Amino acid sequence: MALTDLANPWVLVIAALATAVAVAAGWLLARRPRRGAGEAAPIARAEHVRALPSVARAARRRVVAIAASVALLVAAALVAGVVAARPMAAQTIRPVDTSRDIMLCLDVSGSMSEVDIEVLEVFDELLDGFEGERIGLTIFNSSPVQVFPLTDDYEFVRTHLASIRDAFDDYSSDVPEHWVGTLNGTGSSLVGDGLTACALRFDHLDSERSRSIVLATDNEVNGSGIVSLEEAATYARDAGVRVFALNPVDGKDGGVTAELTAAAETTGGRAYALRGDTTVADIVDDVREQEATALEGEARIVWRDSPDLWIVVLLVLASSGIVLLWRVRP
Repeated sequence: MALTDLANPWVLVIAALATAVAVAAGWLLARRPRRGAGEAAPIARAEHVRALPSVARAARRRVVAIAASVALLVAAALVAGVVAARPMAAQTIRPVDTSRDIMLCLDVSGSMSEVDIEVLEVFDELLDGFEGERIGLTIFNSSPVQVFPLTDDYEFVRTHLASIRDAFDDYSSDVPEHWVGTLNGTGSSLVGDGLTACALRFDHLDSERSRSIVLATDNEVNGSGIVSLEEAATYARDAGVRVFALNPVDGKDGGVTAELTAAAETTGGRAYALRGDTTVADIVDDVREQEATALEGEARIVWRDSPDLWIVVLLVLASSGIVLLWRVRP
């Protein structure tokens, strides 16, 4: 509570009234006659009784107890005035928004179906633990298609992840959902074009955010794309996007593996061998451990009521004074 609150005349008036009430209550309790005192007979030579040491000690203890109880009640009255003044406490709040953008970039050529399904299932499970992260999905084969943009609408994300996941098991359609729009180019698994399309999906490039691409591809390119994998990685690096590549054929082709690893490391990311002791869930956990950017807002001071301690003190003082008066009643 500020000193100006104590100088408030209404606070002083309330404290004075409470003090007067407490003193009056203590005096009345102390003066209250014993039950049946009106019928008591006078005692001869009472001064000899009062002169006894034990009686004198009892009288002194009673006076001290009454004085202590009155002091406690007076202190309680003063604390009641403090509570009535609504004591305030200052709290400094600095809003923090932990932001992370993750773009799933899936090669949907036939050889990648099993891996893509696993990636979709892992992220569907992770949605329950997301708090503010934005997630997007772009798929590619000979041409890239954005399934949904970066968003933190997790119900929307869950619906589309499930829809694409089910499309991998749909054998009733000549062109399943995860192939729609991805066959408009020449060739297949054009990773450079797909990665570039994924890197282009990040917005708010002027703000400081954590941006990651989870790229699932075997890098077995068939045909000539518009952008090479090296050029795509350079663009992602310049845009502040890190690439984490999931490679299911690691070790089968040293050149393919080395090219994908070099591309990921160019961006500050990594390439993972999927078919070993490492699973999709392990890789995703590693990606999520990457430091998210904390965007700190402007600090501001908030004043709030803080009577808790004073109320406890008031209750202790008042109850102690009342109990003490009750104990020394006539």
